[in-house]
Amino acid sequence: MKKLIFAGLLAMLWPHKSTAQVFQEVNYTPGKTVFTLFAPNDAKKVTVRIYQEGKDGKALKTVKMSRAGEELWTATIKGDLMGKFYTFDVGKGECAGVFAKAVGVNGKRGAIIDMKKTNPEHWCCDEHPVVKSPADLVVYEMHHRDFSIYRADAKYPGKFLALTEPWAIDHLKTLGVNAIHILPSYDYGSVDETRLNEPQYNWGYDPVNYNVPEGGYSTDPYQPEVRIREFKQMVQALHKAGIRVILDVVYNHTYDIEHSNFQRTYPDYFYRKTSDGAYSNGSGCGNETASDKPMMRKFMLESVKYWINEYHIDGFRFDLMGVHDIQTMNEIRAMVDEIDPTIYIYGEGWSAGSCAIPNEQLGMKANIPQMPAIGAFSDEIRDALRGPFSDDTKPGWLGGASEEESIKFGIAGAIAHPQVDMTKVNYSKEPWALEPTQMMSYVSCHDDMCLVDRLKASIPGISEEELIRLDLLAQTAVFTSQGVPFMLSGEELLRTKQGVHNSFESPDEINRLDWSNKEKYPQVFEYYKNLIQLRKNHPAFRLGNADLVRKHLEFLEVPKGVVAFRLKNYAGRDDWRDIIVILNANKTSADVTIPNGNYTVVCCDGQINEQGLGTLKGDKAVVEPQSAIILHN
Repeated sequence: MKKLIFAGLLAMLWPHKSTAQVFQEVNYTPGKTVFTLFAPNDAKKVTVRIYQEGKDGKALKTVKMSRAGEELWTATIKGDLMGKFYTFDVGKGECAGVFAKAVGVNGKRGAIIDMKKTNPEHWCCDEHPVVKSPADLVVYEMHHRDFSIYRADAKYPGKFLALTEPWAIDHLKTLGVNAIHILPSYDYGSVDETRLNEPQYNWGYDPVNYNVPEGGYSTDPYQPEVRIREFKQMVQALHKAGIRVILDVVYNHTYDIEHSNFQRTYPDYFYRKTSDGAYSNGSGCGNETASDKPMMRKFMLESVKYWINEYHIDGFRFDLMGVHDIQTMNEIRAMVDEIDPTIYIYGEGWSAGSCAIPNEQLGMKANIPQMPAIGAFSDEIRDALRGPFSDDTKPGWLGGASEEESIKFGIAGAIAHPQVDMTKVNYSKEPWALEPTQMMSYVSCHDDMCLVDRLKASIPGISEEELIRLDLLAQTAVFTSQGVPFMLSGEELLRTKQGVHNSFESPDEINRLDWSNKEKYPQVFEYYKNLIQLRKNHPAFRLGNADLVRKHLEFLEVPKGVVAFRLKNYAGRDDWRDIIVILNANKTSADVTIPNGNYTVVCCDGQINEQGLGTLKGDKAVVEPQSAIILHN
């Protein structure tokens, strides 16, 4: 009889030395189900329990598992268990295991379902939208609840399905983004799925079941199939719109240690400890996982592969990538390349504390040269533009600080460039990117103040007019840089979070997008849209290769408070042979000497029009205060 494989089953493992062959399996047939679990050899008692429901009620069966090999335990339960729920217990408490693929409400019990029945119609034909280079990506970071919870015409506010609705797709397509970075969307612990009628909020950086969509974003968290099907429907709708889906993955820590599935199935194996036996805390969340251990490394490899194969995910953002070891990240990259090399991988090139293994072995930003084709966020350009992460009130270049060299470093894509003086760059004294596609260019994200709030905090008394000018100027630097541009959702609507720095559990009133701002500030949305289109239309802004950047990107001599560069003699698929970008943060206009020529002005004083806003002849350009000018010869 044909064997069906359901929740918790691992696909063929990527070749790797390990102490066991699987984490867990649930091999179902109508006559029996065979359970297998990775657990310690010396466990006194390992059991599997079967339940009728995903929550509450007594176990229908409790079966003792037997040793089946080195660190492997197994049990066979006769009868048809389709639709039932299960837990494993090695004496530390019941859980769904480490690789459940379907779960009941709040993820406490694994579920036996037919995964094929969760596929939307035509799912087999769903494909990754075409992107030839990461430089072609325009990444839009989004929290499901933020985006849609206050949208008046949303049928599914705060849910996966909101991103299938015409209003949402239309907004994203009109804006021009082609990749959605969704904040953690796996099953996480801080939202009680039994109380979804009550306001609850969290970013989701508290993993429980890494390989199951979060029930709080589904229409029915009690039915295991629903969250899976609706997540796939979301991916399918975005793919049809030409938008890639990037998953935020948090393998570096768990919600806690005591209640985690890792600890309950194999105590202390998946976590690092310090030399004195204490749990290491490189994540700043009370624990750090041990990616350098064979089965944790294998878990990360298989989890990434599973999200690609089962959910058609197009990219991964690694939370606190600096907690993971370099070998693991490179093995993930190599495995993904075997599946689809266009799947983009990037992460935070830092940790939140000291890790139990040396920094030289970790996925830190400084070690990006050892991780080809993996990207990292540039806090250099971020903090140069708006001010340091450590002090919300201290301004950056937008507020008058002398950070021009750090901005130049970001515009070049964090690569070695002969005109960037690394002794004057903040945070990094050596280039850390081999290619510009390894640098994420951004000025704000979910973590920290959004751009509007940071400008208000660092420039006391700032007027609304000045706020808008500086907002647009900051994003012009981001979107004309040679890195991969990244923006926080809602900034095209002049988003505010009421000054809250760390809004991970703030209410909707703080985090939600105010859609009325689209009508209140139409010039802001229009500028973002046209800026994105400008980047898409002209490949000189996204050369994607370090040698090409050094050949064609030339910085110009400018007065203080100004950054200017020329993209020269680039004929690749573009009739704009000479492009000049001048960014002026001063409160007065700036005169900049440019190569003599006849120019068409396409960006000036808060407006962008590729057909032309005017012409300029000669070798002098005047840039209005706190604004950008872009022209081509």
